[in-house]
Amino acid sequence: MIFSISTLLIAIIVVVLIIFSCSIVPQNYEGLVETLGKYSKTEKAGLIFIIPLIQRVRKVSLALQPLEISKYSIITKDNAEVSTSLTLNYQVTDSFKYFYNNTDSVESMVQLVRGHLRDIIGRMDLNDALGSTSQINAQPADAIGDLTNVYGIRVIRVNVDELLPSKEIQRAMDKQLTADREKTATIAKAEGEARSNIELTTKAKNDALVATAKAKAEAIKTQADAEKYRIEQLKAALADAPDDYFKNQSIAAFKDLAKGENNLIVMDKDNLTQLGNIPAVREIWKKQDQD
Repeated sequence: MIFSISTLLIAIIVVVLIIFSCSIVPQNYEGLVETLGKYSKTEKAGLIFIIPLIQRVRKVSLALQPLEISKYSIITKDNAEVSTSLTLNYQVTDSFKYFYNNTDSVESMVQLVRGHLRDIIGRMDLNDALGSTSQINAQPADAIGDLTNVYGIRVIRVNVDELLPSKEIQRAMDKQLTADREKTATIAKAEGEARSNIELTTKAKNDALVATAKAKAEAIKTQADAEKYRIEQLKAALADAPDDYFKNQSIAAFKDLAKGENNLIVMDKDNLTQLGNIPAVREIWKKQDQD
């Protein structure tokens, strides 16, 4: 009976020791085996055996892990205060250095990322920083991407989720934006009114020019019609006049011409019989008779 109890106790102890000597390292993890508190070896994923009470396993994930960094303040080149929050993705590349070289490798990495981000944004003006988040995202990852030699970590991506100026600066920016919008609207309104006035003035001038031209054309047409009517009436009257009328008109014209100072007289051959009616000719003939 006593033998049976002892055997049972030994069996239980053996089973317990076997259970505690078995450890499972999950997929995408590494196991750091410590013997009496000192690192002894690194085990891959799977079932491993350790010495109970003497050895233990520290499991380190090698998977890509996200980390959110809460808001903190940064001063830009033009002394504007902005608050930022960001997330990053990192991966453990050396489990030994990650666990043993630093008391908290993740916190050390976070502080390093913050320092680089302060340096990057601190060399930029506020407007440049607010409009260049994509460039800011790339620079910290490039600067501190491989931290394997120090922390056993590789930073895959850094993403600035929020970059906001202080409330005072936001209020000033809102006022400036409102003023700019009002200025733009005022300029656009003034330009529209000026363009409308120019168009109306131009149209009025054009209408006046057209009206004046039409009036002149009508006046010229009326004058031409009147002259045409006068000529037609004169032609009609002359068409019925006897031949003696034109002769008398010619003689009268020569008389008027002779009264002038011109010495040259042009006469039709049919009117030579009227030559004596010219005063100058009469005087010449009188002188010839006296001689």
